[in-house]
Amino acid sequence: METTVNCPTYAPFDMGSKFRLVAPGTCPATAGRIDIIMARGAFGSGEHETTASCIDLLEEMDNLSGQTILDLGSGTAILSIVAQKLGARRALCIDIDPKAITSAQHNCQLNGIKEEIEHRCGTLQAVAETGFDLVLANIYGDILLDICADLVKKVRPGGRLLLSGILWEYNFDVRKRYEKAGCELLKNRLLEEFSTVLLRKNPR
Repeated sequence: METTVNCPTYAPFDMGSKFRLVAPGTCPATAGRIDIIMARGAFGSGEHETTASCIDLLEEMDNLSGQTILDLGSGTAILSIVAQKLGARRALCIDIDPKAITSAQHNCQLNGIKEEIEHRCGTLQAVAETGFDLVLANIYGDILLDICADLVKKVRPGGRLLLSGILWEYNFDVRKRYEKAGCELLKNRLLEEFSTVLLRKNPR
């Protein structure tokens, strides 16, 4: 007797070249992509151009294996989940909204990576740790300007910062502020409304 599999009526969608974002209960991918299971909610589920841009750049990083991640403004934790699927060892997710933290924890459980990602409610001030290999911050450009010095201190020498959520009007100022703080610009992507900036902290 044939077994009937009940799948959601809406279609999943591809992200980058490796991933497919799906709702809980979706039939497993058959086209060689990695499923990221995401409960839809108010905190983003991958459709926004800034999230898509960050995922593209994460895929292009060839040495995420074993790295530690700080995800500031983590929302659903989608970027940390993708980074873990690409080989990152551990992530610390920070968000100011308790509901976002609950959503992120649920999504991590759905993807089977509960132990690898820690969640805290608060701002950057809630992070005492330093020496992260990679900082992810998909937040507003004016906030990135305000926290520049403190955020750069969280990254180990030679580590990277992937910043997004930056409206075009803030792009130049963000790049220059972080360069003055000791970072080298690696990539600058201008999207439809926003931009994404990848930097490396000076190794010295």
